[in-house]
Amino acid sequence: MSPASMPALALRAAIVAGSMIVPALAGAEEQRRNVFGDPFVQLTSAIPAGVCAPPPGPLLTDAEARAQAHGRIERGTSCYQSGRCRLPNAYLYDKEIMPRVRQAVAADGRFDRTTSVWALGQRRWIWLQGCVSKAEEAAALEALVRQIDDVERVVNELRVVPAATSAMPAATPPSAPPASSR
Repeated sequence: MSPASMPALALRAAIVAGSMIVPALAGAEEQRRNVFGDPFVQLTSAIPAGVCAPPPGPLLTDAEARAQAHGRIERGTSCYQSGRCRLPNAYLYDKEIMPRVRQAVAADGRFDRTTSVWALGQRRWIWLQGCVSKAEEAAALEALVRQIDDVERVVNELRVVPAATSAMPAATPPSAPPASSR
């Protein structure tokens, strides 16, 4: 084989190899993961998954993460630069805020039997996702979370699923204490 034909042979080999790799890559779905470590927790779970599907959470492909990275950096640091945040990045608050959100909803007690709610924290904003039985519950949850220290904004993405209450077991009334016999 002459040295002049070597580049042509290498080019043909690269084309053949590339034609086998591209279809394999196209068929493989890129893995989604919580690239930025945004806290995402389930707060309540009364409505069955068949009625209220769990939200996907902050799962991104690597390409989606690269596309969001610059905006996240700008939004995260602008809070500190403007004097609205004591920490140098607004995303640093999220892991502190989410346990307080969970605690506040659990302590309130109004939502355990009639809602399935998840919370996502990003840059001091809390997204409420999932389902409630009544619009009043969605408003009450939003107001409750808005009062938590360091929460800048609450984004209410809750869906009202009125039929969900019929799919749930009825609340059992507390039993009366036994009568004392004197």
